[in-house]
Amino acid sequence: MAPLPAKPAMKDRILETADRLFYLQGIRAVGVDTIAAEIGISKRTLYNHFPSKDALISAYLARRFVAPRPSGKPPVEQILGTFDSLERRFSARDFRGCPFVNAVAELGTEDQSVRKIAIAFKESRRLWFRDLLVQLAVADAEGLATQLAVLVDGCIAQDLVRNDPAMARAAKAAATVLLANAGVKVGGG
Repeated sequence: MAPLPAKPAMKDRILETADRLFYLQGIRAVGVDTIAAEIGISKRTLYNHFPSKDALISAYLARRFVAPRPSGKPPVEQILGTFDSLERRFSARDFRGCPFVNAVAELGTEDQSVRKIAIAFKESRRLWFRDLLVQLAVADAEGLATQLAVLVDGCIAQDLVRNDPAMARAAKAAATVLLANAGVKVGGG
């Protein structure tokens, strides 16, 4: 008989539960009481792992801060593939937008720790675009990277309002035009 899979460590269980609830229901809407009850632990146990709700929020956002995976695909495919990935994500029933934007919107710009990690996440994505554009020898890689990042955020907002994954296709079409205007060969033609 195969051994039972190990139960995740308590800290991981707390973080997984907080991640799911914060993302789906909102940070302000979910209290530590709700998280503890969902797991079946006391608030004291939760606070032994995360000394405050703010610490739990920071850990939740840090968990969501995932760098793009290295890829052997050509830079153009990686850039445009971003929009294909977004379209797939938009089609998921549990899509609720960017957790970093959501956190800043809920907690306000006065919450400097949340704002700082949101800015770091957004900048990491912009720099990822920039690095790919540098590989393509784009003259203004900084400026085009910013424009691509704006397209990403814009299509996320449009999907949330319209509930239409085609917003990612529209953003991909705009990205294709921007790349072509920057002298990048796009597509097979």
